[in-house]
Amino acid sequence: MKIDRCDLNARVMIVAEIGNNHEGDVRRAEEMIQAAAEAGVDAVKFQVIQPHRLVSPFDAPRVQQLARFQLSYDEFRALSEVAAKYGVLFLATPFDTDAVGFLKSLVPAFKVASGDITFFPLLEEIARTGKPVILSTGWATLQEIRRAKNAVERIWARLRIHQDIAILHCVGAYPTPVGNAHLSAIPHLRETFRCPVGYSDHTQGIDAAVAAVAAGARIIEKHFTLDHRLSTFRDHRLSATPLKMAKLVKKIRAVEVMLGCPRKAVYDIEQSSRLSVRRSIVARRDLPCGTLIGEEDIDWVRPGGGIPPGNEHLVLRKRVTRDMVRGEQISPADIEGAGRRR
Repeated sequence: MKIDRCDLNARVMIVAEIGNNHEGDVRRAEEMIQAAAEAGVDAVKFQVIQPHRLVSPFDAPRVQQLARFQLSYDEFRALSEVAAKYGVLFLATPFDTDAVGFLKSLVPAFKVASGDITFFPLLEEIARTGKPVILSTGWATLQEIRRAKNAVERIWARLRIHQDIAILHCVGAYPTPVGNAHLSAIPHLRETFRCPVGYSDHTQGIDAAVAAVAAGARIIEKHFTLDHRLSTFRDHRLSATPLKMAKLVKKIRAVEVMLGCPRKAVYDIEQSSRLSVRRSIVARRDLPCGTLIGEEDIDWVRPGGGIPPGNEHLVLRKRVTRDMVRGEQISPADIEGAGRRR
């Protein structure tokens, strides 16, 4: 799966989730993009929210908070240009169908928030854009994930769109205790849905995000802040600061190197020492020419290169054709009748 220049088959895509941590300050948002880019992330992500399209008007405190944090379409357009300036992808989560149309020309892929995995009008509107989809799965059952994935893919099939969807493992708790990260769900989701799987991290610290890569995550989304103490807004507490994000990027890249080839083989670095750790059948004692070899006459020692263990039938109850000393490898040429076998 490719998201713009990010090939998930080649390397893990690291996303700094700025979300609403800018708290409505576009200058802070610009500073966060720059800091995230300097930390080495591949993409920054925002949330495009119109409060009256997301929250009931009867939840006045929440509406007021979202209104304070809201950025305009023009401001998001400007932020996408800032992201391009600093060489990172601009991503955003739309929280209403109108935002999908606005974002279509700005983002290389659409992220769907966990809470909207059952919001089918939004999923279908996103699918019609023909862009890759990143589907977060906090609070979701396997059946809900399957229904959401199918809803997107039905639209693609009808419109003859050939596109990819990625699923993010996510636990819907803010913050998520590390004992509830359930990273083993990552390979389970990959095997179940046969698509790239990532991890949207709500734990405090960076260890869970790094471990998720070892578990098979191909996208890592981590909340990002300039300072945990900027305000009492909850997302700051579970976010990585610029220093922590830089460490996160460094550790993930190191894990990728350590993961290496996904297939078990004899690797190039092992070739030169391979024979030295294998064993060969040798004479356990001095064997005069003509000795009939019995089990008490052989041993198995390093290095390899002679007759390997498992081939004792080639030497047992056969006579040696020359004098042999203790510890000497027994070769087929040393066995009576070897010439006839060839």
